[in-house]
Amino acid sequence: MRTLFLLLSFFAAMATAGESQILLKDRPGKSQVVAQCAMCHSLDYITLHATILDRAGWEKTVGKMINVMGAPINDADKQIIIDYLAQNYGN
Repeated sequence: MRTLFLLLSFFAAMATAGESQILLKDRPGKSQVVAQCAMCHSLDYITLHATILDRAGWEKTVGKMINVMGAPINDADKQIIIDYLAQNYGN
């Protein structure tokens, strides 16, 4: 059991090695974005796509996360997340 724990700890450390903390803009909607998006992927997805996604792109992306990937985001949070991303990370 101890060996399993050590192995899992090692792999967890390796998976996050080299990842820096992503700081998103502190605006309305940030808490929903962090709570909903970071449960499945790194927040650097947002900053990396900021230069290429406009509002329509963020709408499609959030829709894909919900409809295809199964993200458990309700309609109210969906709109808040899209608004935050489009206003702060839209091109």
